[in-house]
Amino acid sequence: MSEYNEDAYRDARKSVNPTPCAFEKGVLARCISCSKAEKHLLAERETVNCADAAAQTRCLSLKTLLRGHSAFALKIPHIGAQLPHAKELKIQCGGLKGLQTAMSGSDSVEDAFALIESALAAHGSLEDFPYSGIVQGVVHFEARRRG
Repeated sequence: MSEYNEDAYRDARKSVNPTPCAFEKGVLARCISCSKAEKHLLAERETVNCADAAAQTRCLSLKTLLRGHSAFALKIPHIGAQLPHAKELKIQCGGLKGLQTAMSGSDSVEDAFALIESALAAHGSLEDFPYSGIVQGVVHFEARRRG
């Protein structure tokens, strides 16, 4: 029965959230913000949609690059593997905070969309971002403890 409910939830989620935010876990954890993020409630769960399909595609590419560059540091055996929540948060929050630090010296990500736009203007392409510094942000990121 619960499997059926999960399938129904996934179908409903796709209709309500057609362009899911690539950095959804980070936005929901409140370690990053984005001007393109639209939050929705569905079946007592919160989801984040991206208001800009082109930005969502670019963010998905950046997240893939962040995973690839962080794989060794996070001991990820296979780039496409499903990651535990904590490692996914390290990639999403730590990656964008690392990029913010590389761009401005501060690690506060007030608008992920504006940050990526700024980094693209400075570096030309996602592949040319300063990943050695960004990965340091991934490695050093610690999620807030509940309590």
